[in-house]
Amino acid sequence: MLKKLPALFAGMLVALTAFAVSESELRNGHPDTYTVKRGDTLWDISARFLKKPWLWPEIWQANPQVENPHLIYPGDVLNLSYLHGGGGGSARLSNSGPRVRREPLEDAIQPISLKDIEQFLKNMRVVDEKTFKGLPHVVAVEENRPRAVNGNLIYVRGLEAKAGDAFVVVRPTNLYYSVEGKKDGDPPTTHARALDTQHGQNKMLWHHNPVKDLFGRNSNVLGYEVQVLANVQVTRTGDPSSLLITYSDYEIRPGDLIMPIEDRPYDSQYFPHAPKTVPTSFEVLAFTDALNAVGSKQVVALSRGAADGIENGHTFSIYHPGDRITDQYKYPEFGARRLFNPNDSKVTLPSEFVGHVMIFRTFDRVSYGLVMDGLKPVHLHDVLTAPE
Repeated sequence: MLKKLPALFAGMLVALTAFAVSESELRNGHPDTYTVKRGDTLWDISARFLKKPWLWPEIWQANPQVENPHLIYPGDVLNLSYLHGGGGGSARLSNSGPRVRREPLEDAIQPISLKDIEQFLKNMRVVDEKTFKGLPHVVAVEENRPRAVNGNLIYVRGLEAKAGDAFVVVRPTNLYYSVEGKKDGDPPTTHARALDTQHGQNKMLWHHNPVKDLFGRNSNVLGYEVQVLANVQVTRTGDPSSLLITYSDYEIRPGDLIMPIEDRPYDSQYFPHAPKTVPTSFEVLAFTDALNAVGSKQVVALSRGAADGIENGHTFSIYHPGDRITDQYKYPEFGARRLFNPNDSKVTLPSEFVGHVMIFRTFDRVSYGLVMDGLKPVHLHDVLTAPE
C-alpha cells in the first residue's frame, strides 16, 4: 500500500502566491543549483536552501522551469541566483534549467521518507479510555493452543458482528496519561506506562519513564496505544464468536483485543506548516529504538493531539528544558549562605534548541511526529514550541 503513496502526494504542495525569498531566509553556503536524486525527500532538498525547511514551496513556486510544482523528479534541476541591489538586496530563483520530464507519478520524490514512519502509519493506533475498555477480547485459541497463527481460529467474547465481517487483532502497548501538578498553578506532567511485556515476546516499541507515585494527585488518560497484529474474519457468531486469522505479523494469544478495520487509517498528504498556536504542556511522551534519547528521522509520541488543534504537517521546534542547579560558587556546600538562602542558591539554566519535528499522524489527545533534523538528541519531556 505504501508503494502507492507517492501518487497520492501529487496534491500536497498547494498553490501559494510567489514572492521573493529574502537573503535572511536563505541558508549560508547554499548551492546555486541542485540536481534532484533518487532517494531525496522534499524536506532534505529544501534544507539545502532554506533555514526553515518547512517552507519548501517557496523554492518550487519561484522556479518557472518547474512545470508542475506538485511533482519533482530525479534529474530535475532547481536553480537559485542572487539579484543584489534594488529592494535592499533580495534574492529570487532563476528561470533557467531544463523542463520537468513527464514521468509516472510513482517516480516523484516523497516529502518525507515513508520507511521512517511506515510502522506507525500501518500498525499503530491510540484510542480513548472508553473505547479501549469496551473492546472485545480473545478468550481462547482453537484446540486450546497457547498461540494462534494464519489459518487458526480464535474465540472472541463481546463481539457484535455477522459472519463474513472483517476485523483486526490488536495488542496494548502503552498507556499515556497526565498527572496534575504538585502545587496549584503547576503544569501537569505527562507519562507513558508499558501495558504488555509478557515473556518479552512483543518487544516494547517505546522506551519511557517508570510510573510516578501520584501521592493522591489526579491523573487523566490521554490514550491507550495498541499495535495491530493480524487480520481476522468472523466465521460464526455467538458468545464467544469464532474468527479465522487471514493474515498475521505476530502470534495471537488470549487477552488480545479486536477492533474494526480503519477505512482511512492515515493521511496521504504531508504539507509542513507552522501552527497558529502551540498548546501548553506539549512535550515528548515516548520514543523508539533507544534507551535515553533519539535523533533525526526517528519517531516520537507527543502529549497533544487533534483535540488540542494539532494537525498533520504541523512543524515545531523542540527544546530541552534547562536544569535546575545549585550555584556552587556563590553558595558553597555546607556554607552559611546556602543554609540561610536555599532558594537564592538555585538557578534554572536556559532551554536549549534540539531540532524540529513534523506531525504525521494525530489521535484525539496524542500525536506522532518525525524528528526532521537536530543539533542534539531528543529526550523525554523535551518541550515543543513554535518553529524557529
